[in-house]
Amino acid sequence: MLVARAVFPETIAFLEQHFEVEHNQADAAWSKQDLIARLQGKVGAFTTGTERIDAEVLAACPQLKVCANMAVGYNNFDLPAMTARKVLGTNTPDVLTETTADFGFALLMATARRVTESEHYLRAGKWTKWSYDMFAGAEVHGSTLGILGMGRIGQGIAKRGAHGFGMNVIYHNRSRLSPALEAECKARYVSKEELLKTADHLVLVLPYSAESHHTIAAKEIALMKPTATLVNIARGGIVDDAALAQALRDRKIAAAGLDVFEGEPKVHPELLAVPNVVLTPHIASATVPTRKAMARLAADNLVGFLVNGKPLTPLNPEVLN
Repeated sequence: MLVARAVFPETIAFLEQHFEVEHNQADAAWSKQDLIARLQGKVGAFTTGTERIDAEVLAACPQLKVCANMAVGYNNFDLPAMTARKVLGTNTPDVLTETTADFGFALLMATARRVTESEHYLRAGKWTKWSYDMFAGAEVHGSTLGILGMGRIGQGIAKRGAHGFGMNVIYHNRSRLSPALEAECKARYVSKEELLKTADHLVLVLPYSAESHHTIAAKEIALMKPTATLVNIARGGIVDDAALAQALRDRKIAAAGLDVFEGEPKVHPELLAVPNVVLTPHIASATVPTRKAMARLAADNLVGFLVNGKPLTPLNPEVLN
């Protein structure tokens, strides 16, 4: 068993009860060739979003049977290639839903109320007096919250906005929610165009795929209100970061809050140069209890599949047949 990144010691200890484990507690940065070398002779891998499991890796590691991602996202997996090679992929849904929704709403509020921008101002020693319009931001309560992608996390954000802040919630999704779920979230289904034109605060919570690449680019940003904010807690690549940086510089929208980026951990330099953006390093699920739950579920998937033949959250269950 290979554990590709540093993880909680208790996770390693749990896996060592069942397997011979090679770990990376030094958290060294491995190239693809390093990963292939480390995977030799391994039937299972504990992965994170940074380890790309593609056709090249699979061809070089024919003994590999399962890769368990410590993440709900899995765009680091070439799932069709894994399925063709009969390699199971698993992820960690559900255990991070509420924590990520909390963070999404925190990022929304920090963006709307210009928290980062004003803190930088204060730390630079520029605050010398009160003024009526100093860092006046956008209202959150009673405003219109738009959600693009209405899965579990999107629903969690909708509930926080509707029930906690009296927001008018609208959403767009590939498929519409049931009437019961819409009522629970106090959310109304609209077209993507209406969502973009109407939302005061737009939150992106859709999965990444080739189809969702640059779902928000210059054309979509142009439809938004100049007073609107944009928050991305989904995946890098869903937003065209260069187009967003230009729109922020030109004040085509008021502000943005980003936890994910194209090509992360690199960040587009223009995003670092504009003041009206809140930037965080992909930490939406980062509470100790949630990260421990994610690690344990990934480990349970490895044990469940390799020991018991029953993974808990398979991504390509057809492999089991």
